[in-house]
Amino acid sequence: MCPAPKVSAVRGFRDVLPDESHVWRRVEQCAEEIFTDYGFAPVSLPVLERVDLFARSLGDTSDVVEKEMFAFEDRDGTTVALRPEATASTVRAYLEGGPGAQAGRARYWYAGPMFRRERPQRGRYRQFQQIGAEIFGEAGPMADAELVLMLADYLAAIGVRDTRLLLGTVGDGRCRPAYRDVLRAYAAARREALCANCRQRLERNPLRLLDCKEEACRAEMAGAPLLSDHLCGECAEHFVAVRRLLDGEGVAYEFTPRLVRGLDYYSRTAFEVLASGLGAQNAVGGGGRYDGLVEALGGPSVPALGFALGVDRLAMVLEAPEGVSSEGTAVLPLNEAAAGPALSLATRLRRGGHRVLLEPPGRSVKAMLRAADRQGARLAVLLGDDELAGGTLTIRDLRQRRDHPGVLPVDVTATRFAEWMRAQNEGGA
Repeated sequence: MCPAPKVSAVRGFRDVLPDESHVWRRVEQCAEEIFTDYGFAPVSLPVLERVDLFARSLGDTSDVVEKEMFAFEDRDGTTVALRPEATASTVRAYLEGGPGAQAGRARYWYAGPMFRRERPQRGRYRQFQQIGAEIFGEAGPMADAELVLMLADYLAAIGVRDTRLLLGTVGDGRCRPAYRDVLRAYAAARREALCANCRQRLERNPLRLLDCKEEACRAEMAGAPLLSDHLCGECAEHFVAVRRLLDGEGVAYEFTPRLVRGLDYYSRTAFEVLASGLGAQNAVGGGGRYDGLVEALGGPSVPALGFALGVDRLAMVLEAPEGVSSEGTAVLPLNEAAAGPALSLATRLRRGGHRVLLEPPGRSVKAMLRAADRQGARLAVLLGDDELAGGTLTIRDLRQRRDHPGVLPVDVTATRFAEWMRAQNEGGA
């Protein structure tokens, strides 16, 4: 009989297996600790939203809305989409269930999957995990500086090394339209040298011309006018104040006058984090201010700002922890008679707060020790005929490759086991 054909994952979607899951968990736990210290509260957002939410927030002409959303018509005729990003969803939640109707202040953070139908490649998937933070109701430059400072603290806390923080400003609704006209005129004179995508951007969203990755387009736009030279007085003062605050805290950043964000809702401060070792797709996160978005989505005029980080890419530049736990314990029943006592021992230790791997009986001692070592256990507790007859355990230190026979009884309590482990760590008997 022929075996049934295997069912593979959908293109662009992937499994996150234990080795990488441990990194993801560390990244998210650290986010909760750091963000909570900065006064952010967690929110859990739905994966499915109305398409209109993203069309109004990201812009009808954005690549996300035009090409990348997983959108479909629900049975009731509502057009919905798997969320491509979470800022718009967080604004909706702020307005529907939070203090948004009264233009109140709020700080939220989230973690979860996003979906975009992009071309899959290393570090870019059609389902990807993000961590983000959003601030509502704070207009001053101190909020911008505080958000960037929190991001820097977080990246340092999880151990991301060799990153670059790019900082710029994209102006606002008063100064950006005039700059857009200047930029369009500059690019129109070079239209024939631009790629097909940039020719479309020239008419619909000329700011995106500065973000093209084609070398020919980058060369043509290298001499383009700078937005920083066309800022209104308020935007210029705001950005100077942000930089002064960050300089005062010793935050390292690179002023990047041509920095643009890929989504239409950004205003004033914008920033991006790049990491080495990722190739062309080296951005691990970014964000900025989006003062008009709450109003665009039906709320009052509320200043807002935030950022999002890609967990998939962060995991690629972090070292995976060595196994499940460096202090884990493996309980190894060497035969069927030892299965019951081994289960009882593992249960006592687990209920006492120990991390325990329980191997099934029936394999060789060598195979079980190899499995315990692979799972990151420090200690292996052997239970066989000799141990059951003598009423004591044989404990093998997998780091030092040393046995401790008969030091603890088979019915040892979790507390006594912890005391013995502590004595070993301190160099005692």
